[in-house]
Amino acid sequence: MSHPTPPVRRLTVAQALVQFLSAQYTERDAVRHRLIAGTWGIFGHGNVAGLGQALLQAGEDTMPFHQGRNEQAMVHAAVGYARQLNRLSAQAVTTSIGPGATNLVTGAALATVNRLPVLLLPGDYFATRAAAPLLQQLEHPSEADVSVNDTLRPVSRYFDRITRPEMLVPSALNAVRVLADPVETGAVTLALPQDVQTEAFDWPEEFFAERVWHVRRPAPDPLELAEAVRAIRAAERPLIVAGGGVHHSEAEEALRALVDATGIPVASTQAGKGSLRHDHPADLGGIGHTGTAVCDDLARTADLVIGVGTRYSDFTTASTTLFARPDVRFVNLNVAAFDAHKLAAHPLVADARTGLEALARELDGHRVDAAYEAEYRAGKERWEQVVADAYRADDDSAVPTQTQVLGALDAVVGDADVVINAAGSLPGDLHKLWRARSPRQYHLEYGYSCMGYEIPAGIGVQQAAPDAVVWSLVGDGTYLMMPTEIVTAVQERLPVNLVLIQNHGYASIGGLSEETGGERFGTAYRYRAADGSFTGAPLPVDLAANAASLGMDVLRVKIVGELREALARARASERPTCVYVETDPTPSAPPAEAWWDVPVAEVATREAAVAARERYDRHAAARRHHL
Repeated sequence: MSHPTPPVRRLTVAQALVQFLSAQYTERDAVRHRLIAGTWGIFGHGNVAGLGQALLQAGEDTMPFHQGRNEQAMVHAAVGYARQLNRLSAQAVTTSIGPGATNLVTGAALATVNRLPVLLLPGDYFATRAAAPLLQQLEHPSEADVSVNDTLRPVSRYFDRITRPEMLVPSALNAVRVLADPVETGAVTLALPQDVQTEAFDWPEEFFAERVWHVRRPAPDPLELAEAVRAIRAAERPLIVAGGGVHHSEAEEALRALVDATGIPVASTQAGKGSLRHDHPADLGGIGHTGTAVCDDLARTADLVIGVGTRYSDFTTASTTLFARPDVRFVNLNVAAFDAHKLAAHPLVADARTGLEALARELDGHRVDAAYEAEYRAGKERWEQVVADAYRADDDSAVPTQTQVLGALDAVVGDADVVINAAGSLPGDLHKLWRARSPRQYHLEYGYSCMGYEIPAGIGVQQAAPDAVVWSLVGDGTYLMMPTEIVTAVQERLPVNLVLIQNHGYASIGGLSEETGGERFGTAYRYRAADGSFTGAPLPVDLAANAASLGMDVLRVKIVGELREALARARASERPTCVYVETDPTPSAPPAEAWWDVPVAEVATREAAVAARERYDRHAAARRHHL
């Protein structure tokens, strides 16, 4: 008995990959999203005739194309896009071989550290070795199958090199499986030898059929749930630590319902800030080294810490010194068992929203003691005054401090605005002071804290939320790392707003250097003095002119009154706009409320380092293992 031959479609590997990706979708809560919504690319000899030709042939309706200026920045833009859409939609990035491929590594690490999906498609050497060594090919004397793309292995959640056309089918399916999985997701790399990209193959038509990847919401195990409920009911001073998983799961309403019913207060990591609106009586702000006084005071005396969607970075735990009560215990609600078991916690392995809803049902009628509520509400009120003092600018003719810049921005933004930052001294000020008004307003990349993230991420966020007003906040050090995607924002007519703060150096690391005995060595942007140190006059670098030369509208600000006016004008603009302000360097942010472990020289000849080591040893003595 004969069987009909399954239909096939003859395409190159690159053409087949584009067609396959265009038919992949995620679905959660009966809402469908396109999994790969577009492709960023910079073309070179390693991908121009393969993926470049395939994207051109497919057309914008099949696979939208975005032109980048820097490969690392393209990944940052894709990450910003995926985060804004709660990891349900992502973008791909294609590069040539050589430096184009290795430029992906930092962005890939950032995506994987933050558990955010991005598909990387770097070109690679000839699989046939018909021409070798190629332009930009790394030759390894004892491992001929090694290429520079192997640098992406440790920073990718899934990696494969497609050396034959038929390898694409299982590998592509695995790639999208990982991208769509909330536990496994991160950077996914398919290295594509440039000759294989152009090879034709008879693909089964079924390969191009529409596929919907269901993003599951696993419920908690009944035994784990019962144990978590017993622990919470027994606790006298429970504290919730909300992490980025609350946002990824769209669990904000479930969190609020649990808190309203039980009165348990909420502290937020950098990724979790905004899980509750800032004016909710149980929202106590940031926790850890950059946290608020009320959060950190409660953390030190908490007998139960309930982590929701957090991976407990050293900033959150104050390098394992924050949760100081000897009998403190942990319950961790997390979709990933790897994170749920941290700090010897009782694990509650489940989707954040599903888990919070289950906890609320099982805790029906339970509420913390009224005295505990009164205590943390009074602490919240005291901290609100700290915020107001940091934001207040009584003299419109004065040069603004950095916190006054944040205060002026706070007065301008709407609930749906998105504020983006990643590195420098701003993350600490924002974590302590920012009043988040909606779940996606506060966008801090603090898993990798990558300088240069903010401008391209602003583009990705603007693509994901075209109606939102987007603010990328950068200092001069971060700006100099990667201003190139300003050109992309201009080209795409994306009205991203850039708040560029000039403080003539690495302000954050300068302060850390001083604290750890480094005496601010190598952190100022100044001329060399006669003794060879960088202590001369500030460099005559005009970053505002640079932003204007790349196509932005630029509003120069010198005083507080001008700052308020410029921010309002930028928010109303329909073009990419830069508000450039040189700030008063006088420290204006409240000091750190908890320690951060940055080891100090154990022996030194300079007095500053000797004193710093003495301080370090005192703090380090408080470190503990939670067992």
